Amino acid sequence: MSTRREASGGAHLPSGDWPEHMSSLAEEASDARLKAFYEAFCMKPDTPMEEVPMVAMDFETTGLEPDQHSIVSIGLVPFTLNRIRLAEARHWVVRPQLPLHQTSVTIHGITHTDIEEAPDLGDILDELLPALAGRIPVVHYRAIERPFLDVALQWRLKEGIDFPVIDTMAIEAHLHPDRNPTRWQRLWGKKPVSIRLADSRLRYNLPHYPGHNALIDAIGTAELLQAQVRHHFGPDTPVRDLWL
Repeated sequence: MSTRREASGGAHLPSGDWPEHMSSLAEEASDARLKAFYEAFCMKPDTPMEEVPMVAMDFETTGLEPDQHSIVSIGLVPFTLNRIRLAEARHWVVRPQLPLHQTSVTIHGITHTDIEEAPDLGDILDELLPALAGRIPVVHYRAIERPFLDVALQWRLKEGIDFPVIDTMAIEAHLHPDRNPTRWQRLWGKKPVSIRLADSRLRYNLPHYPGHNALIDAIGTAELLQAQVRHHFGPDTPVRDLWL
C-alpha cells in the first residue's frame, strides 16, 4: 500500500522520514507534554510489526469537520499483534467547545447531561499524551483522530500535534481497489464492498460489536488490524509499509 501521507501544509512526507520528523517536532515544541510525547518516539521504519507497540484510538465527535466540530469522547486501548491490553484501556467523555446537536446525540448517545460536568480535553492531556507516547496509534479512517486532536491542541496550547498512524480503513481500501462496481457491474448484480469498521470486521469473522462507542470501536480497530496483518501481511512486515 502507499507509504506516503499528506503532512501539514499539503507537503508529502515519505513514511521513512517519521523518526526525523518527530525529532524535529520535539525540538520545536514549546509545551513540555508535547515535547515529552515527541521524544518518546523511537520507532525505526524497519521495525517488524510483531515488535511494534501500538494503541488503538477512536474519537466520537459532534461532526466530521475538525475546524467546525469537537471531540466528545476518546477511547484508547494499547496492544501488540499478539495481545490487546484491556486492563490498560482508557475512555474519557470530554466537554465540547460547541453545543451538541441532536444529530450527533442520536449517533453516539452522549447527551448534554453526560458532558455537563465532563472535563475539557485540555484537562486530560496529562493522561492522554503519555498513553499515546512511544506507541503507534491505530485508527479506522485517519481523517478523524489525527486532525481533530491537532486542531484541539492548537486551540488550547497554540501548537498542534502530528504523529504517524496505521489506518485499518486505508488497508481495506488498498485490499479492495475495485470496491465500487461500475454501472454495468451493478446491473449484473455486483454489490459494493464496504470498508466501514463493522463490515470490514465481518470479512475476518470477527464478532459484531455495537458501534459509536469510542472504547468499543478502539477495541474493534485493534482486533481488525491483528486480523489484517495475519491474513495479508505478516509479523515481519516493516512498520513503514503500514504507517501513514
